[in-house]
Amino acid sequence: MGRRLLLLGPPGAGKGTQAALVCTAVGIPHISTGVMLRDHVQRGTDLGKAAKAIMDAGDLVSDEIVIAMVEDRLSWDDAACGFLLDGFPRTVAQAEALDALLGGERPLEAVISLEVIEDEVVQRLLDRAAKEGRADDNEETIRNRMAVYRSQTEPLIAYYRNADIVRPVDGMGGIGEIFGRIAAVLSAS
Repeated sequence: MGRRLLLLGPPGAGKGTQAALVCTAVGIPHISTGVMLRDHVQRGTDLGKAAKAIMDAGDLVSDEIVIAMVEDRLSWDDAACGFLLDGFPRTVAQAEALDALLGGERPLEAVISLEVIEDEVVQRLLDRAAKEGRADDNEETIRNRMAVYRSQTEPLIAYYRNADIVRPVDGMGGIGEIFGRIAAVLSAS
């Protein structure tokens, strides 16, 4: 049986970088809802068309669409050996839907929660926005994204804490240092 993992962390915590390292080390696919959404839109699937209309209107894609995409992706052969979820679930309702999808006998094994110092991450995102010329990423929008993350994720952490699978990891420091902490947590699980 492969590893079934979820990676949580606020914007700028380095989730994408750490997810790639963990997936390579463990030999499981990185399943990112952001990547899946862009892929479905690009391929013009029915799900992609529905998602594009919603995103073009500036709204969040519904649980129904995201859950359908995750269900489809988890049915691929490579996910039979395990997976690392990134960007899903974002809410307790999505977590409950994921539990139903996975079935009671093989739920998530661990929820890796990257813990960061918000002011340092905000500065990191401001530096990145300046480097990449992203004027829309100012301190106000970044702090708003952090607040949205906190309000959505705190109930999710509590939900998974009840199952005793939350593994907090210090998300500050160098990439290798953080990966080392994640690897240690996973080997202890």
